[in-house]
Amino acid sequence: MERDAKFKIGEIVKHKFLSFRGVIFDVDPTFNNTDEWWLSIPEEMRPKKDQPFYHLLAENDVTEYVAYVSEQNLLIDDSDEPIKHPLIEEIFSGKRGSSYFKLSN
Repeated sequence: MERDAKFKIGEIVKHKFLSFRGVIFDVDPTFNNTDEWWLSIPEEMRPKKDQPFYHLLAENDVTEYVAYVSEQNLLIDDSDEPIKHPLIEEIFSGKRGSSYFKLSN
C-alpha cells in the first residue's frame, strides 16, 4: 500500500542516525532499488520497503554524494544552512527559506 510522502522535493532533511544531510530531488512511493543494496544495510537499521524512499543530494563533513533513504530514517533539517553539493545548481533554481525550488519550464 502506497502512502503519501511526508517530505517534498526541495526540502532539506537529515538522517536520524547517520551524520549527513541533504536536499530531496526525487521521491519513490515505495522502495525501488536492488535487493543487494537493501541487504547491505545493517539488519537493525534496515527499513521496510513499503514506504516512500528519497533521493538526496547529500553531504557530510567529508564529501558530497547521492543518497537513497527511507522516510522512517529522515527528519527535517532546520539549520537553515545551504547544501554545498555540486549538483544543486543543475537541479534547483534557488533556495527560498529552508527549501530549494525548481523553476517550471
